[in-house]
Amino acid sequence: MVELSHVSKRFGGHRAVEDLTFTVGRGEIVGLLGPNGAGKTTTMRLITGYMPPSAGTIRVAGYDTWEHPLEVKRRVGYLPENPPVYPEMTVESYLLFVAALKGVPRQRRRAAAQAAAERTGVGHVWKRLIGNLSRGYRQRVGLAQALIGDPDVLILDEPTVGLDPTQIVEVRELIRSLAGEHTVILSSHILPEVQQTCQRVLIMNRGRLVAQDTPEGLTRALRGGSLLRMTVRGPVRQVAERLRAIEGVQSVRVLEVQEPAPAATGPGRREAAGAGEATAAGAGTDAERGDAGHGIARLEVATDGRDVREEVFFALAGKGWPLLELRAAEMTLEDVFVQLVTEEKAPAQPAGAGERSRRGGGDGR
Repeated sequence: MVELSHVSKRFGGHRAVEDLTFTVGRGEIVGLLGPNGAGKTTTMRLITGYMPPSAGTIRVAGYDTWEHPLEVKRRVGYLPENPPVYPEMTVESYLLFVAALKGVPRQRRRAAAQAAAERTGVGHVWKRLIGNLSRGYRQRVGLAQALIGDPDVLILDEPTVGLDPTQIVEVRELIRSLAGEHTVILSSHILPEVQQTCQRVLIMNRGRLVAQDTPEGLTRALRGGSLLRMTVRGPVRQVAERLRAIEGVQSVRVLEVQEPAPAATGPGRREAAGAGEATAAGAGTDAERGDAGHGIARLEVATDGRDVREEVFFALAGKGWPLLELRAAEMTLEDVFVQLVTEEKAPAQPAGAGERSRRGGGDGR
C-alpha cells in the first residue's frame, strides 16, 4: 500500500531524511518513532505528497507521489501534529468544507461529515465553534477531517496530543478499529501507546531508519539472548565471577547490594548500590577479609539465548550461596528505543551518493 525506496530529502545543505526504504501493507498499523529532529514529520509529509523527495521514489496505492500527486491525495487522510482547523467555523461547517475539498459528491457530503464526527466522538458538538472547544476536542475534529472520504491510508502525526487519559484510550481503540479497512502510519513519543496500538514499529534517528520489526521482535533482536535477574546472598564479587564462568553467560551486572545484618562487616564495608559491571579485580581481597564482601546482591545476567537457570542454581548451591530469587526479565520497547537512538552513530552519507536524483535536483524542495 505504501512503498518508499531510497528516499532522501534535503533542505539546502541539511539532509532531513536519508536513504529511507520501507513498505507498509494494506490494513497494517505502523508506528514511527524517533527523537526530535529524527525526520518523522518530514517522512509523513513526503508520503502525503505535501512535498517531493529530493531522491528516491514513494508510491501510495500504486501511484507515485511525484507523478500522480492528486491520485495520492485522494487516497490519503492526513492529521498533522497541529490540526488544520479553523476556529471561527463550527464543527459542522468545517467538516462539510473538508468534504467538498476532498471531492465528496454534494449529496453525500453531510452523511460523510456526520459519520466522521460520530466515529471520533464530536457529533454532540456539531453546532459549536471550533475555537470554543478544548484542545482535545480540536484534536478529535482534526482526526475526523482525516477520515472524511474513506481514505485508503491514514497518516497521523501525534494523534493523541492534548487528550486526557480517557480520551487517549478511546482514540487508541478507534485507531485499532481502523486496521483492515485502512493502512495507518502514526508517530508518537508515547512508547506504551505505540506498543499497544501498532503491529509494527519503525525507529528513525538522524534521518535514517535504524530498526523495524514488531515491538516483540525488536526487543528480541536487540537483546540477542536472554536476561535474568536474581537475588543472591554471598560474597558479591565472587558470586559475580562464578556466574560469569557459566557457559553462555555474556555479562553480569550488580544492580544493588544490601548490607548484611551482622556487625562483622563494620562501617565502610558496604558495596555501593548500583555498582555496575562486576570485575575479577578484588576477588582475592574479598577472600582475605572473609565475610567482609558478603551481602544480599541483586544481579542482572545476560546470556546468548541459552537457558542457564539450572546451571546458575547448581553453581551457587555448590558454593553454599543461597539463591533467594531468580526470574526472567523483559526488555521493553522503551529500552529498545533508548538504546538504538543513543548508540546509532552511522556516519552521514555524502550528498548525492547512491541517489537517484529527482528532476535533476535535490535542492531541498
